[in-house]
Amino acid sequence: MKHYINEDVLLKSNNAIGVSIVAPAFNEGETIVYNVKCLLSLSYPKYEVVIVNDGSSDSTLEKLIQEFELIKVPFFYQERIHTAPVKGHYKSKNPVYSKLLVVDKENRKSKADASNAGINSSQYPLFLCTDVDCILKPDTILKLVKPFIESEVKVIATGAAIRSSNSCEVNEGFLEKVHFPTSWYPMFQELEYVRAFVFGRMAWSQINSLILVSGGLGMFDKEVAISSGGYTHNSLGEDMDLIIRMRKEMYDRNVKFKIKYIPESLCWTEVPPNLNILIRQRVRWARGLIQTLMLHKKMFFNPKYGSTAWFSLPYFFLFEFLGPIIEAFGTLLILLTLSISYFYFETISLNFLIWPLLFVYLFYINITIISILLDELLYKSYANIKEVLTLIVMSLIEPFFYHPIIVYSALKGYWQFFTKKESKWGVMVRKGYSKSQV
Repeated sequence: MKHYINEDVLLKSNNAIGVSIVAPAFNEGETIVYNVKCLLSLSYPKYEVVIVNDGSSDSTLEKLIQEFELIKVPFFYQERIHTAPVKGHYKSKNPVYSKLLVVDKENRKSKADASNAGINSSQYPLFLCTDVDCILKPDTILKLVKPFIESEVKVIATGAAIRSSNSCEVNEGFLEKVHFPTSWYPMFQELEYVRAFVFGRMAWSQINSLILVSGGLGMFDKEVAISSGGYTHNSLGEDMDLIIRMRKEMYDRNVKFKIKYIPESLCWTEVPPNLNILIRQRVRWARGLIQTLMLHKKMFFNPKYGSTAWFSLPYFFLFEFLGPIIEAFGTLLILLTLSISYFYFETISLNFLIWPLLFVYLFYINITIISILLDELLYKSYANIKEVLTLIVMSLIEPFFYHPIIVYSALKGYWQFFTKKESKWGVMVRKGYSKSQV
């Protein structure tokens, strides 16, 4: 039997389950005030906003103190997950900002460590982890919390779709109008996100085998997350690693559980605007993927860990990790075969090459266009039909331009990981949201 709770009833309930929003902030002085005001304006009867100042060297903390009338307060801080030292907790003298808690800690050069400090400081049984620069829909908490309440089986995490805010109209941290990105690389990333969130993660959720909830937007059962060790501060793929460890924890306890995914777009964030930053991001993702798979290699095909062992982890190893390697090797092999055929036999048979490639291309186009149309039909994510058609046109050229960049970035990430070469994550310069961003 499926249970359904009307959102209006939940919104007005005095017994709603409490949610802590945990948002690390490092050198976000340019936009921090608008970001926090956006988080404080969400529609939900019982929540708090925990901003973790992760040793910022700019004016982040000073602007928070000044704008929200913060004072340092005595706080019982229980370090259930080990973090870098916490220097203090701040609350507002103004009752308007009673939901706000600011945690000031030393920097460990890790978002995971800052998130853990926020989890330790939070008061409610569920926490929503996000990036402080993300823009959330007003009903984000409401949407993410519903599966925890409605499901008869214990839900340990929920996630939702994330989109690019690069060309959206944003005023003082609030999303006014959604637009398809106008820059080249954000366009392709928007297309990639639509396909991944609408098709990929929704499918994994349906068979309860989802092992990745985005670090930009995910709600978690706090007790399960803490008993699993929280975020690993030296992990390059901390969001995927946490979900796998939470799943493992539930299997070890022999407790039935679910991780639910909501295909609706609830979060917008700035994506890498140029090639250099995009490659840096994807190199990190690739390193994080292989690191996480190696950390959990003992779970592979272990009957104790159910679908995680038999489907999720093998899939990510075969298709996400080995995929770029096989693709690059296959391309080189085809070129070598064609060269040998031409120079030694003075002939090239294109039939064996063209038809398989055409089949793969058309299959990809079919999946991508269905994802775009489903998303637009259900959620009306774009301002007009022109933007939808632009997205479809971009899908036709993506395999020839954007996909090779992703493959190259993955291979570079693998090389750096196995050669133990250090790679700088770098700083993504953000435009900020103080005015409408077009």
